[in-house]
Amino acid sequence: MTGRYRELHARSLAAPEAFWSEAAEDIHWYRRWDKVLDDSRAPFYRWFAGGQLNTCYNALDRHVEQGRGAQAALIYDSPVTGTVRSFTYGELRDLVARFAGALVRRGVAKGDRVIIYMPMVPEAVVAMLACARIGAIHSVVFGGFAPRELAARIDDAKPKLIVSASCGIEVNRVVPYKPLLDEAIHLSTHQPSACIILQRPQAQAALTPGRDVEWEQAQEGVSPADCVPVEATDPLYILYTSGTTGQPKGIVRDNGGHAVALRWSMKHIYGVQPGEVYWAASDVGWVVGHSYIVYGPLLNGNTTVLYEGKPVGTPDAGAFWRVISQHGVSVMFTAPTAFRAIKRDDPNGELLAKYDLSRFRTLFLAGERCDPDTLRWAEAILRRPVIDHWWQTETGWAIVANPMGIEHLPVKVGSPTVAMPGYDVRVLDEEGRETGPDTIGAVVVKLPLPPGCLPTLWNADERFVSAYLSTFKGYYLTGDAGYRDSQGYVYIMSRIDDIINVAGHRLSTGAMEEVLASHPDVAECAVLGAADSLKGEVPVGFIVLKAGVTRPQEDIVKEVVQLVRDRIGPVAAFKTATVVQRLPKTRSGKILRGTMKKIADGTEYKTPATIDDAATLDEVTAALRRIGYARKKE
Repeated sequence: MTGRYRELHARSLAAPEAFWSEAAEDIHWYRRWDKVLDDSRAPFYRWFAGGQLNTCYNALDRHVEQGRGAQAALIYDSPVTGTVRSFTYGELRDLVARFAGALVRRGVAKGDRVIIYMPMVPEAVVAMLACARIGAIHSVVFGGFAPRELAARIDDAKPKLIVSASCGIEVNRVVPYKPLLDEAIHLSTHQPSACIILQRPQAQAALTPGRDVEWEQAQEGVSPADCVPVEATDPLYILYTSGTTGQPKGIVRDNGGHAVALRWSMKHIYGVQPGEVYWAASDVGWVVGHSYIVYGPLLNGNTTVLYEGKPVGTPDAGAFWRVISQHGVSVMFTAPTAFRAIKRDDPNGELLAKYDLSRFRTLFLAGERCDPDTLRWAEAILRRPVIDHWWQTETGWAIVANPMGIEHLPVKVGSPTVAMPGYDVRVLDEEGRETGPDTIGAVVVKLPLPPGCLPTLWNADERFVSAYLSTFKGYYLTGDAGYRDSQGYVYIMSRIDDIINVAGHRLSTGAMEEVLASHPDVAECAVLGAADSLKGEVPVGFIVLKAGVTRPQEDIVKEVVQLVRDRIGPVAAFKTATVVQRLPKTRSGKILRGTMKKIADGTEYKTPATIDDAATLDEVTAALRRIGYARKKE
């Protein structure tokens, strides 16, 4: 590996303050920082201490003042409502300033928290940026979250105000949000002083007198709010990690490091220039929505797409191609599970031929491990670079990627490529020693983490240290297992919890999933380690077949079992697989392997709040019973 990437990565680790000081020149500062990296309270590192900026100013006002006011900033594309709207930078700035004025009129000030519980509508983006404009801290909670989970977040963040909507819209149904919000507030110890409700035409909500006010009514007669300078180290937002139970884990994102890192990533990782159309097909409730629907593209002067729909079913598996064609998307970012859904419904990519993708340049995938078969399939039908990359809610931007704006490194299928500048990625064994090439271990990042990563958890410094920094002193524990090859390419195989021990052999379920996914009839799959009295654990496979497959399922199961035996060996003890119609997933597309394992082992489990469809757990339970597992009920 040669060239500019290697030089930049080495410089970022050898001289991090000089590297990130240079990157920070792309951000507007009201006051320059006193110190690029403040390590006086390590491991609580702070970037750009003493600096003052405003994230909303950098995302909107600056571009208007520099002549980009007439360019589209946000395209709202909603196949579930049949709506497409475009907002210029000038229009979006004015909408944000007006709503920020509405927040100020209701007593929201710098440092106050605002919970945003909304569907994928432009008003959600407006609310986020309005909070950033006045220095308030937003916490977006995925629209439709269960009341008890929302209540836990209300009690943890203690918001001054909540912004919500009357409903969300799924493919075949309308989901009323207001009853869920009302129940959450009823369950909460903390009570917000007001709720601003966007009334959608698909379902009107009854407002609570004295507390609730409608979106437009809240803005009547308000004065637009100016941008408020905040400290670089002040929080911009809190984002609660999905699947938390009990006390929520609130990831804190600061203003300064976040703005610097995201602006840098747009140019150097995704390779997009100001003015180009960039689309992250995610949700504002997830970190991808924060980083790459809202802040990253707008900080970089791009046009960003806000899509209220699905990869399939709105109306078909050509939905993504239609959006790319209609809006001239240059670079797209989505989860591998979205492409597995498209591959399942349109395995030959026939719908692609209906659309003009001439302006489309690169597809990025992240959010869950990308199996080689899905990556190769996407490459084959798109005939463009398909880039797997790896990062987390905690980091806010890519830890490992192929830096398309620096140099396009050779793709190794199964690897998200190499560590990005600022990240010193290591692989450690259980004693904390670095492993050699191709040896699996815990993937960690040597401290300090680069700008943009979490500086701590909300009101939980001790929990931050115990959860992430205590396992290996001086390192951030990612929670993922993997290895590096001799060229420095990183391979993320599974969560550390998904490394199973079969008769004393440590095996990766991710490696087995790779084998299953390579079968021509398999659309997607999952492997978990089920408790076994003799071997400790044994692997159990679940496979979803591609649309149109008519061969006997028992033949396909025999073939995938043999594939694992041939490619990994008898040591894997892989003898059991079953076909299911769907896999249980979170709304962001992550397969709920931990819950599936609990079902297989017959232990108590709680249906995760983030689950997309709870009925899929019943399908898994039935499938496990067919093969002799799921011995107990919940």
